[in-house]
Amino acid sequence: MKAKDISKLIYKIKIVEQKFKRNFEAKFGVSLTRYEILQVISEKNELAQGELQEYLQIDQAAITRHLKILEEKNYVKRIRNPKNNREIFVSLTDKAKTEMKEYDKNCPKMEEFFGNKFTKDDAEYLLMLLEKFEKNIE
Repeated sequence: MKAKDISKLIYKIKIVEQKFKRNFEAKFGVSLTRYEILQVISEKNELAQGELQEYLQIDQAAITRHLKILEEKNYVKRIRNPKNNREIFVSLTDKAKTEMKEYDKNCPKMEEFFGNKFTKDDAEYLLMLLEKFEKNIE
């Protein structure tokens, strides 16, 4: 593969990612990153802010910014660890738990979100390819 081919592939991924994010935010009314933050906290029940940052692979300033916004909207609560004042635990509020159920309940069908020519098998295959790319890039 030539440099221009690699560049074209990476740039196409970037363009598609931007479109996916806009589509997601329009349908769910929340940014993809904030939704993922809520999803991870929901799965883990409670976790340290640093663990969340590491899991989502975003920098400390970004996770702090997102959590501050989610906290202001009463979706998350942050509590300092009394044994280690530098560590902050994050959990969902009841409001967020209710909203997460609503997101699942009102989730658009696959074809509404990705178009009618994109199947569940396509999505699973794409996810597998992206995970393969990610592992090989590290």
